Amino acid sequence: MKKLLILALLTHGLLAGDIKLIDQNATDAVYLLPLKKYPKWLTEAELKNGKKVQFVSVKSLMTVYQHQKYFKKHKFIDANITKMSVQDFTSGRKVDAKEAVYLFGSHIVGPHGDDLIPFENMDNAKLFMLKNGGTKILKFDRLTKGLIRYLDM
Repeated sequence: MKKLLILALLTHGLLAGDIKLIDQNATDAVYLLPLKKYPKWLTEAELKNGKKVQFVSVKSLMTVYQHQKYFKKHKFIDANITKMSVQDFTSGRKVDAKEAVYLFGSHIVGPHGDDLIPFENMDNAKLFMLKNGGTKILKFDRLTKGLIRYLDM
């Protein structure tokens, strides 16, 4: 009985709040990579009109967020972003992007090279950093245009 309870709790923790792929054939608006190939890196933005747009990584999501005017002009999004979600890289739980913390400089690279790895809290990020390296853990307000450009070099 205890084993079943533990298994149920573990399964619920791993599946609860995951960002689910909306369109199996969707590609990332920035890097044109197929979203279904990178489920662990999937991020999501909710637009003012209620529509959801998904991205292949934090770097891609932030590129669109920081340049919304450009992406609206070119019809990649049709309204302003009102909410963003990322997945904790270890648990898979959906987290508000503005509340998450991000690991910079890890040995783990994203779908399009260097990227920021999102975590629900500082403890998860520090634990991951011990095993996989990293140079800094950043809060959302530290994800500047310059940093995102640097990751894309």
